[in-house]
Amino acid sequence: MCAARPIYIDYQATTPVDTRVMDVMTPFFTEMFGNPHSTSHSYGLEARDAVEAARVQVAGMINADPREVIFTSGATESNNMAIKGVGRFFAGRKGRMIAPVTEHKCVLESLKYVAKLGYEITLLPVGTDGLLDPAAVKDAIRDDTALVSVMHVNNEIGVIQPMAEIGAICRERGVYLHSDAAQAAGKTSIDVAAMNIDLLSLSSHKMYGPMGVGVLYVRRKPRVRLEPLMHGGGQERTLRSGTLPAPLVVGMGKAAEIITNETDADHPRIRDLRDRLMKGLQQRVPGTFINGSLDHRISGNLNIGFEGIDSEALMDAVKDQIALSSGSACTSAAVEPSYVLRALGLSDTDAHASVRMCVGRMTTSDEIDTAIAALSAAVTTLREADESRLRVHTA
Repeated sequence: MCAARPIYIDYQATTPVDTRVMDVMTPFFTEMFGNPHSTSHSYGLEARDAVEAARVQVAGMINADPREVIFTSGATESNNMAIKGVGRFFAGRKGRMIAPVTEHKCVLESLKYVAKLGYEITLLPVGTDGLLDPAAVKDAIRDDTALVSVMHVNNEIGVIQPMAEIGAICRERGVYLHSDAAQAAGKTSIDVAAMNIDLLSLSSHKMYGPMGVGVLYVRRKPRVRLEPLMHGGGQERTLRSGTLPAPLVVGMGKAAEIITNETDADHPRIRDLRDRLMKGLQQRVPGTFINGSLDHRISGNLNIGFEGIDSEALMDAVKDQIALSSGSACTSAAVEPSYVLRALGLSDTDAHASVRMCVGRMTTSDEIDTAIAALSAAVTTLREADESRLRVHTA
């Protein structure tokens, strides 16, 4: 008999594939397996048509023209394409890029790359709530600024940045605005037109679609200019050569369609579950604290700290019962404190005492109650063990 699997509350690391997404993907693995770029026969044509239908579905989710949707392997590739592509195109003509210090590692590393091309990189601070002040962006922009990159929703603390205000500033100054929106899809509204976003990155596996596929939105009017990172057959309007994985693209399209049709219904239930988790832990565990703004935050995220607790010890204590993380899935192996939490002003001790939890579409109230009981019991046990060691040490 199989042991029960841990309760999953790490929906910002990845999401399970929605069964409706699996249903539309499966035929493209087994029956409709044509290459979408080989259109001399029906197999290729049906795959191409399915890819183009998915392009329309993704465009509908972000209020874009389907021709502006470029399929990639995921948000990391999309972020690299946007930042390095713009950097290469304007090398020698523009010399500055701007981003908040709390950006995802792949954005920060891409900015380090363009610094080698001669760009000056300005990393802006955020407030103790994790939010970027649009006025700071306005003050930082110069005539030679090529790009501002702002993550729509932070991957650790879940705060929602004021993209429309930042977009208006960038458009007025004639500066491209890129947004890593991997954590925003399905969790908050994305409207590239209203927000004046020029480049936007998405990842399917963060929105109940399959791993291995994502999108870079590239504005056509006013036209965004960037050089491709991958060269070959000239697919995706020459911006991203390579054979598209039709089953994955179809899955991402279906995931986008579900978000477009159902997100408003999802949010209240997910927020209620998140609040139930937060209040349950606050009631049972003295010395809890919340990291980041609660007012400007996606409905499912909870980044919470427990005074005097080491997050690694806590996660180890509950690993058979609860699946959660100490922060970004891309940096979770690091032992140093989260740079995002440090940017909010947390001490190393408090940053090390914090964990990220995120509930989602498949989470149930029973799972939340079980998680509260398991986590509160583990914190109590760890504190008692520390007190016992302290008594022995001082005796």
